[in-house]
Amino acid sequence: MLDITKDIQSLTTFRRRSGDFMKQLKKSKRPVVLTVKGKAEAIVQDAGAYQRLLDIAARADGREGIRQGLEESRQGRGRDAEEFFAEFEASHGIQR
Repeated sequence: MLDITKDIQSLTTFRRRSGDFMKQLKKSKRPVVLTVKGKAEAIVQDAGAYQRLLDIAARADGREGIRQGLEESRQGRGRDAEEFFAEFEASHGIQR
């Protein structure tokens, strides 16, 4: 969760105290929102926390693909695997 008293800072402050911010990022695992003229412009995050975010997104993509496939199957869309592979092999000149 974002702590607005610690996790939203100006870019100028971040530049001046980057070492302190790096320690905070590693300890808290929370991103820091950097502002320019009072508007959010960038997010800085610990590399490990960012990797975890990427991993979560990849799993969500996989689950969503499975969910869509199951839904299409329930709706009767799709076709038999043997039919698909026969057409695929024929269109690509693959001999069995």
